[in-house]
Amino acid sequence: MYRTKVINPILPGFNPDPNVLRVEDTYYIAVSSFEWLPGVRIYQSKDLVNWEHDTDILTDQVNLRGNPQNGSIWAPQISYADGLFYLLYTDVKSTKRPFKDSHNYLITAPSMKGPWSKPVYLNSSGFDPSLYHDTDGRKWLLNEIWDYRITTGNKSAGIIMQEFDAANQALIGPVFKIFDGTELAKTEAPHIYHHGDFYYLITAEGGTGSGHAVTVCRSKEITGPYELDPQYPMLTASDKPDSRLQCSGHGSIIQTSTGNWYMVYLCTRPLHGNAAILGRETAIQEVYWTEDGWLRLVDGGNGPLLETEIVTIDKIEQRKNTNFKDDFNGALEKEWNTLRILADETWCDLKSRNGYLRLFSGDSIQSLFEHHILAVRQKDFHFKVVTKLDYTPKTFNQMAGLLLYLNDSNYLYAYLTYDETYGRVIRLMKCAAGEFLLNPVVIQAEQGEVEFKAEVNGPVANFYYRMESKDTYQEIGEAQDVLFLSGGFTGNFVGIAVHDMDRKAGSYADFEYFKYQGLDS
Repeated sequence: MYRTKVINPILPGFNPDPNVLRVEDTYYIAVSSFEWLPGVRIYQSKDLVNWEHDTDILTDQVNLRGNPQNGSIWAPQISYADGLFYLLYTDVKSTKRPFKDSHNYLITAPSMKGPWSKPVYLNSSGFDPSLYHDTDGRKWLLNEIWDYRITTGNKSAGIIMQEFDAANQALIGPVFKIFDGTELAKTEAPHIYHHGDFYYLITAEGGTGSGHAVTVCRSKEITGPYELDPQYPMLTASDKPDSRLQCSGHGSIIQTSTGNWYMVYLCTRPLHGNAAILGRETAIQEVYWTEDGWLRLVDGGNGPLLETEIVTIDKIEQRKNTNFKDDFNGALEKEWNTLRILADETWCDLKSRNGYLRLFSGDSIQSLFEHHILAVRQKDFHFKVVTKLDYTPKTFNQMAGLLLYLNDSNYLYAYLTYDETYGRVIRLMKCAAGEFLLNPVVIQAEQGEVEFKAEVNGPVANFYYRMESKDTYQEIGEAQDVLFLSGGFTGNFVGIAVHDMDRKAGSYADFEYFKYQGLDS
């Protein structure tokens, strides 16, 4: 056996709410996708050290058009039983207080790559559904319960459980309230495990920000009563301001073939105190069971570790490659993501011009319905991205270019558009916390293809352009502070888009390539 050094996070960039599963010699992690499609990203590993993007599960099973910022697909849970993979997820349609419209569904498949069944509706009483397959053949649904009557900000009223009848695809019997939560509050993300003589309930508490934590309870009966770990929380960074990993919580555990146990959990790596530009990421640490039957971190503390170790059968090294490239020859690379709608031939055309992606325009950059954007996760604090496009806008309402995009309230956009005085021009726009700013710099753009480039160095981004006939890049406006591209439930994305507020699908841009290169050491 070897102890392999691992640097957290193991899944850099926007990869929150991790749920881990082992099936034979393969490990899977499912993460939340929120308003980005395809939904529920799945990573795969043979050793817990190196992970690869395996597949994304949710495609045409969901309709996310019009869903709010930070809504849609929350906290997926994957399990395996009876020769089937089970996926549970929440589709959040509204987050406006005091209510929350959160609908829970279940789908199954013989393989992680599908084909997946049609969604089975479960309930809407709360989010973060989880399915436990007991040894007696019974199946139990758990979820957080939301109580609009609570007058404080914390309306998560604990964890409930109800039996699921797999044969009839329905919930049956009474609803059991098995955990009220602690004073940390905001109790969610329930998972049950059986070990020794006990059922263990692992939950997230403290909210998804700096107070995030993992709390453990146990019971000899699955429906309770559950005893609280006397040393809770078992994991948190809430009292560790110097930790490089913050907001640590939402854990799930797995046992390896070597007998070791590990917990995966979400974390952030904020810049300048609280700007988690990369979003919530996935980390891992070894855990163990004490003699009196409680779960603890192997290092002896209860905090997240930037550097840790994993026991492996073979001698291996952790690899890192965050680079991404699409030359648009053939199908789109699976790394791409879209907002609330799927990329299809109605607006992503790879046939009309050989070696180019013809991207047809959609609604405005702030649309919740038909935003035609293709984007990838920002996985590095330091990176550069380059794209080349051919576009002939005819009005100021037509635009196409390169985006740094957190959500519809926070973005930077370097783009080609039209100006009544100068003709085709290059401009830079910014929206921060919903406040829109248009950079006064207007650059005349001669005819021909234009290359856009962005270089991000921690909290600062610089945008550049290069005309087809020129050898050197020219800067677009001044350097931009990007710390505002943080917050909420997602992380920053880097992408390309075409917009037309005169007429939907009224214009198109041809993109020759898109290249993202991570520069972190």
